[in-house]
Formats: sequence, C-alpha cells, structure tokens
Amino acid sequence: MKKLFSFLSITFFISFLANNSFAQQTVQGKVSDQSGNALVGVNVLEKGTKHGTTTNTDGQYSLSVSSSNTILTFSMVGFKKQEIHPGEKTSLDVVLQEGLELNEMEIVGTRNAKRSVTETPVAVDVIDIKEVTTQQGQLDVNQILQYVAPSFNANRQSGADGADHIDPATLRGLGPDQTLVLINGKRRHQSSLINLYGTRGRGNTGTDLDAIPPSAIER
Repeated sequence: MKKLFSFLSITFFISFLANNSFAQQTVQGKVSDQSGNALVGVNVLEKGTKHGTTTNTDGQYSLSVSSSNTILTFSMVGFKKQEIHPGEKTSLDVVLQEGLELNEMEIVGTRNAKRSVTETPVAVDVIDIKEVTTQQGQLDVNQILQYVAPSFNANRQSGADGADHIDPATLRGLGPDQTLVLINGKRRHQSSLINLYGTRGRGNTGTDLDAIPPSAIER
C-alpha cells in the first residue's frame, strides 16, 4: 500500500512539474504578408483571454502561453484573422492573407459660413470694429472680441488683484501669454502684471488689449 501511494505521489509530482514547465513556455516568431514583408502592429492574442502582444518593427513577437491546448489569434486591419494551435512549438512564423481592402475615406467637416475666410486650415476672422461697436455697444477691445469671436474669452474679473484693471484674455483655452498680438505686423508688448489668486491664467502675463482705443482700430 505504501509503494502504491509513493508511486501515485511521484506520478502526480512529475505531472505537476510538466504542467508548470509548460506554463513557462514562450512562443515566438515573425508575422509577414504574402509578399514576405514584415507586418508591424499585428495583434497576437491567446484565445479566450486578455493575454497578448503585438509585433514590433521587424514583425517579431514573443508570447508566453498557459497550456499546450492554447490557440493563438493573429489579427490586423486589412488582413484575414488566423487562429493557430501552436501545440508544443516554441517557434511559429505566420503569413497573413490580405482581406477586405479599405476604400478611400472621406472626412466631412463644417465651418460657420460667417467666418471671414473658410478655405484655410485654421479659423480666420476679420472684424470691422465700427460695425461691431454699433451693434454690440461695447467700448473695450476685450469685450468686443468676447462677443464676436467664439474662441476668445475675456470675462471681467472682480476682487482678483490687478486683474480688476487688466483682463487676462484667453484664446482657444490657452494661457494669456500664449496669445500673440500684432499691431500692423509688429508685436504688442505684454503687461508686467502676473495674474495670481483666483483669476484666469494664473502665473501668466497677458497683453492689455483694453489699452488700445477701439476708435484707433479699423479691423
């Protein structure tokens, strides 16, 4: 009886070692297309799990598998997915077949027709100050731009140090010091006020646009 128990124990131990040794097995290889070109970014996934990897710039991959019954899935956009049972192989090269070809894609965008220039990569607005001041009734440059340019933000501050006098204006969410102000092609200097406390653009110094009289501006 003792001999039988010892034999079963040894058999179980050998089987345990075999399973554990296979758990450390790594399958590696190269993934290429039908022309032999290496494929970069191919998804290599152990089926039924979230365990996987991708091929590098040389099309090489390396993945530790959990058992001898595992199935590896190779997939990439534009190629047919393949499922391969590597068994006890440690080296496995795969050739992916081209699948459904992607046709030309069209991206349709819209831009407000009220924009002054609509054919440029970025939005361009040319604002007639005389017309705007007549319609809006605003006398400060910051407030004029606040009402006519959606990407410009210059709300008046209250109880926030020097920002009560110099509004820290922002353009497209950037800091006040990230807005370049040119007058007739020449850079307008920034103010010496550093915004602190609860004001917008803390730590920045912006350009005091309100120091420019709207009557001196044409557009």
